[in-house]
Formats: sequence, C-alpha cells, structure tokens
Amino acid sequence: MSASETPKRSMRTPLGRVRNLGAAHSGTSDFWRQRMTGVAMTLLILPVLVVVMMTLGSNQAGAKVILGSLPVAVILLLFIFASAWHMKIGMQVVIEDYVHNEKVKLASVMLNNFFAIAVALASTYAIFKLSSGV
Repeated sequence: MSASETPKRSMRTPLGRVRNLGAAHSGTSDFWRQRMTGVAMTLLILPVLVVVMMTLGSNQAGAKVILGSLPVAVILLLFIFASAWHMKIGMQVVIEDYVHNEKVKLASVMLNNFFAIAVALASTYAIFKLSSGV
C-alpha cells in the first residue's frame, strides 16, 4: 500500500457488513414495500375513478348494483388494502423519524397499526356487505 492510499475504515461490525443491514436491522424492506403499494395504487386509481364516475348519477339502488358486482368489489378491495398498507408504512416512517421519546414512539406505532387495520377492516366490511346484497 502506498503512502497516498489510506485504508477504508468502516464503522460497521463485521457481522453487519456480512448481513448488509443498517442500524434498524431491517434493510430496505419498508422502502420497497411502500414503493410497491404506491405502484399498486397508481395502477388501481383509474379503475377506482371509473367506478366512482359510474356511481355519480345513480340513486342508492343503482350504486348498490354497481358496487355489488364482483369485479368492482375486487378492484375496490385491492385498492383498500394497498392504500391502508401504504398509509401504515408512511406514518410509521414519520413516527420513527420525528418522535424521540421511546414510550411515545412505541405507543404511536401501535396506534398507527391499529388504525390502519381498523380502516382496512371497516372498508372491507362495507364492500362485502354491498357485494353480498345484505
């Protein structure tokens, strides 16, 4: 090694370098999940907008017929799941970055998870109720 070359020093442990994980020990999985849900929502937004446009001039019975069909129910359910998951991941990142008190952070992440699940379940229940004709 010449005098002009300095060895590249890393602050990471050997095990961390082997596993290629950051300080959170989760790599970039949340990053990619958020990107995938974003792509899913982008692909599903046009069919969802078409469904909304179809229901605009309808009365309640007409909207129930449109929203009760199987293809529409599947599209709406996929959009709901992608949106709820995307929302959960995004809020969790904000909480982890900006809430510094560990107890408040833990409580906030738990509430965020429960809220995302509640939104997804309530929306899913509504779609199933409409599509089953009850």
